[in-house]
Amino acid sequence: MKPECSRVMDSLGGPLPAELTSHVATCEDCRALLGGFDALGGMPAAPPATAPAPKLEAAHQLALKELAAHPKPTPWWRELLVLLAVYAVVLGGGLAWLSRDGVVGNQAPPMVVAAVALLTLVLVGGGAFLALAPSRRRVPWALVALAAVGVAAVQVMGGSGLQIRPPMRGMLGCMGSEVALSVLPLAVALVLLCRSAFQPVRALAAGLSAAGVSLLVLHLHCPDGTVRHLMSAHVLPWLVLAGVAVLVRSRLPTRSYAP
Repeated sequence: MKPECSRVMDSLGGPLPAELTSHVATCEDCRALLGGFDALGGMPAAPPATAPAPKLEAAHQLALKELAAHPKPTPWWRELLVLLAVYAVVLGGGLAWLSRDGVVGNQAPPMVVAAVALLTLVLVGGGAFLALAPSRRRVPWALVALAAVGVAAVQVMGGSGLQIRPPMRGMLGCMGSEVALSVLPLAVALVLLCRSAFQPVRALAAGLSAAGVSLLVLHLHCPDGTVRHLMSAHVLPWLVLAGVAVLVRSRLPTRSYAP
């Protein structure tokens, strides 16, 4: 339960401020709370000894429990640091695991490799920030979509054009590595997202960010640089993993903590 949930409880029976109205629109627990309160208001007056409605009592007890356990707000950036630390571990481990003959196997010019890696790294960090940072306004879809298209374009255009391994072997190897390296970052990102109301655009940003770690590993490690390989074995699995993150998050329960 978040601080806004407690303010909604305190405002029962009166008009809600604009910021609380927007919060109720995205919070399933608050909508249920207001619905139960409205239902009680439409019923005949009950005797004073009547026990409160189960939903209201449960919400009240949950609020008291959470406030007692967490009397001070936890800075949101701690969760961001945890997620970025997981990214760093996976990035380092992935490069150590795949790069037996050297960290960089990309055959493109070094400046191109560095520029594409930097842009991908910005996407990874920026996506994590957009997914977890609190904001009164929703994250714009256009910004997330533009970032995804931009990184996909530079990944494909920054390839060396060389085909080092057999096409099928190279494609299956890169796709398998990308999925394997994305499991832990995606799992941690989804757990952290469950601590706030579900927003598809935030889930998409988290998915692009988490799967972007494996995309960065492949960019540095993979020696194949044809457009076909980069599109089918690098970019397409990355976008699919981001979509899977949105789908999975939509089916996970939201667990809110207060304050």
